[in-house]
Amino acid sequence: MARSARFTLHPGFAVGAVDPRLFGSFVEHLGRCVYTGIHEPDHPTADEAGLRGDVLDLIRELGVTAIRYPGGNFVSGYKWEDSVGPVDERPRRLDLAWRSTESNRFGLSEFIDFLKKVGPQAEPMMAVNLGTRGVAEALELQEYANHPSGTALSDLRAAHGDKDPFGIRLWCLGNEMDGPWQTGHKTAEEYGRLAATTARAMRQIDPDVELVACGSSGQSMDTFAAWEATVLAETYDVVDYVSLHAYYEELDGDRDSFLASAVDMESFIENVVATCDHVGARLKSKKKLHLSFDEWNVWYLSKTEAEVSALDWPQAPRLLEDNYTVTDAVVFGSLLIALLRHADRVTVACLAQLVNVIAPILTEPGGPAWRQTTFFPFAQASRHGRGQVLDVRVDSPTYTTAKYGEVPLLHATAVHGEDGTVTVFAVNRDQHQPLPLEVALHGLEVTEVVEHSALADADPEARNTLAEPERVLPHDVPDTALADGTLSAVLEPLSWNVIRLR
Repeated sequence: MARSARFTLHPGFAVGAVDPRLFGSFVEHLGRCVYTGIHEPDHPTADEAGLRGDVLDLIRELGVTAIRYPGGNFVSGYKWEDSVGPVDERPRRLDLAWRSTESNRFGLSEFIDFLKKVGPQAEPMMAVNLGTRGVAEALELQEYANHPSGTALSDLRAAHGDKDPFGIRLWCLGNEMDGPWQTGHKTAEEYGRLAATTARAMRQIDPDVELVACGSSGQSMDTFAAWEATVLAETYDVVDYVSLHAYYEELDGDRDSFLASAVDMESFIENVVATCDHVGARLKSKKKLHLSFDEWNVWYLSKTEAEVSALDWPQAPRLLEDNYTVTDAVVFGSLLIALLRHADRVTVACLAQLVNVIAPILTEPGGPAWRQTTFFPFAQASRHGRGQVLDVRVDSPTYTTAKYGEVPLLHATAVHGEDGTVTVFAVNRDQHQPLPLEVALHGLEVTEVVEHSALADADPEARNTLAEPERVLPHDVPDTALADGTLSAVLEPLSWNVIRLR
């Protein structure tokens, strides 16, 4: 019998609707994400606000929605009032998180202007500083940003040139507060009380504000799960989301485990859901918390500590500028599949980050901007992954990994669009062999294959660079067919696949 994978799709068996915020991203004042990334006044493509036009074009093509700002670790030392008012009067500050100097020449108003230029789908996700600051400063920022007029801070915003309020709906209550690296990090009890107090106060200004409580900084943290349980016991009734952060890298040449990274991501999501629901049950609450996976990516984190510790307070240094391979892009696509497979509970997610810093877009100061290999899976998922996620249970050959044991070679999900289209997203984790795939389609009125696109390459280390910005591109796969209610395809070795049916 041929070695192959299969699954069945039916519209009656759905996970849930995809929230557009699942395709969010993240802009932090870190390295060159802001300066010479999205903002470079002297660049040939820059507009009157100093925003790079070539980068804006790529961000629109990428299809990002909610954009988290201004951190990240940066936010735990952030003084929001430094980032508003006349640019020439803004103070320069030490950024303790990244041993850099922050000029504040790009601030809150500039960020809101940037979002408007990205397009109507882009909305702000603002983080407040609960590391070195607290309730009062969060309220002041909320009043400055959102109150229409007639108060000291709303009138100050107007005096700064922004008559209309920014309308920020979605707020993060701090960042990674259990991390010892975090400026002002706290115990779960300390953070839980502060987050709950801040949430209640912010709701006094606006009862409909959406709030994200910090989960643990990762599933591998000693604090994991106990942190969530303690924090949610304080905040469950006053927040809407709990955050998750996860990054993956290939370690010690163990590519088999790296390709299975989404196994860890899915278990992380399911464990946080279980913790949330346990707290809800204890509190006898009918409310279901959603998850905000507001930092995720492939990140070669093991290189970062030495990179940062060597800095002597430069401005916008080159930091975390990972150049992604085809292998990285396949893992990245698998992480997207993991998020979609849990769309019933993960309703916000932010790819960290947007430009230059572990990003799908790279730029050269004064020069071009180009797409990394990871750009393509995100752009395709954002464009075609809207609708109802269908329940996919794969029957697949497996392979053995050191970290996760037996893992299916196929990782897949499918989205049923409102227009009746069906899009299958699939990864073949096999590094050497193609994987035949059969999908049985029941109750889905699709009759033709529109496209089978794959990201794969004979060289798994191939990447897009300044010298070769289009070395890696998605390509069409021939011979994918739909007959008698069955989709038949062959997935190339080590590949990310998008199969669209109508």
